[in-house]
Amino acid sequence: MQVTPNNRSPRGSAKEPESRSLGDIAPDEVNTVVTQYKGLHVTGLQRRKERYVTLVNHYYDLVTDFYEFGWGRSFHFAPRRRGESFQASLLRHQMFLAERLSLGPGMQVLDVGCGVGGPMYNLARHSGAGFVGINNNAYQIERARLHTRDIQSLCSFIHGDYMRIPEDDNRYDCAIAIESMPHAPDKTAAFREIFRVLRPGACFAGYEWCLTEIHDPRNEEHLRIKKEIETGNALPDIADTSEVCDALRAAGFDLLESRDLATESDPETPWYRALQGRDFSISSIPRTPAGRFLTNLTLRAAERVRLVPKGTAEVSRILNRGADSLVEGGVSGIFTPMFFFLARKPGAREIDE
Repeated sequence: MQVTPNNRSPRGSAKEPESRSLGDIAPDEVNTVVTQYKGLHVTGLQRRKERYVTLVNHYYDLVTDFYEFGWGRSFHFAPRRRGESFQASLLRHQMFLAERLSLGPGMQVLDVGCGVGGPMYNLARHSGAGFVGINNNAYQIERARLHTRDIQSLCSFIHGDYMRIPEDDNRYDCAIAIESMPHAPDKTAAFREIFRVLRPGACFAGYEWCLTEIHDPRNEEHLRIKKEIETGNALPDIADTSEVCDALRAAGFDLLESRDLATESDPETPWYRALQGRDFSISSIPRTPAGRFLTNLTLRAAERVRLVPKGTAEVSRILNRGADSLVEGGVSGIFTPMFFFLARKPGAREIDE
């Protein structure tokens, strides 16, 4: 999606002190990690699921700086209203979760796959609730701590796998997952872990990347788009909407509400508009055709003089290809990044004395 690394202090190694790194990867290892990441996507589905931790960590080490440059601190999409800016739509989308969960002071919220903490920061400031973010990527947690330092009393983090949450049962008042569950190799198992750490009566709400009813598994073009979305976004697979609902129920939840919010976007401002470079801003320029060409040219030249590590231009290419496939998925209607669900753990809600 984004095609220019975040402009931050150099993190070069002793061998290449002049080269800026990506994430926590040493500059001379970036190209190797890119090769390993691409290799995982030419293996079978079962292999990708078995190696999901490596798949996701490689991806976010490589792309987080790109994302922050072009997307800001909230790595997700939103249904947009006519005349609404992209950033305003993201904030409104986050506040929708706060409203549906009735977030407020004193509540303890688990943010499942918290990214670099952008939504957490906004929701904690808005509601006064306490948040704990779990994330498998150490570099993103480092960034999240930085971004939430002004409200650190409300925000804490766990470096861990949401498939095995290192918390006691019945710990949280609610949970959110903003476009993070598509990385799960087993939806039901992931939802069961969240179910376990929620208190009886607590709710779980989120946005899921899904194939819609329009997707035809016999259509070669649909399959190509699906595959390229997976490759460009570190996904082992993409579930359809019914699979997500079934997995929530199988995990023990009562499904209270579910619907595709992508259909609520204004037709002139679809959720994928930002990926097309149609929103005029400095950060959107690299997403235009001319911007992509110039950025790739610049990155390749920078690689030759070691201003950026070898492999950086290939990361940009992977992201651009992934962005194009997301647009194709949105235009064709076979894909949504915002299938909303609200589920509840059965039982009486516990109230602390």
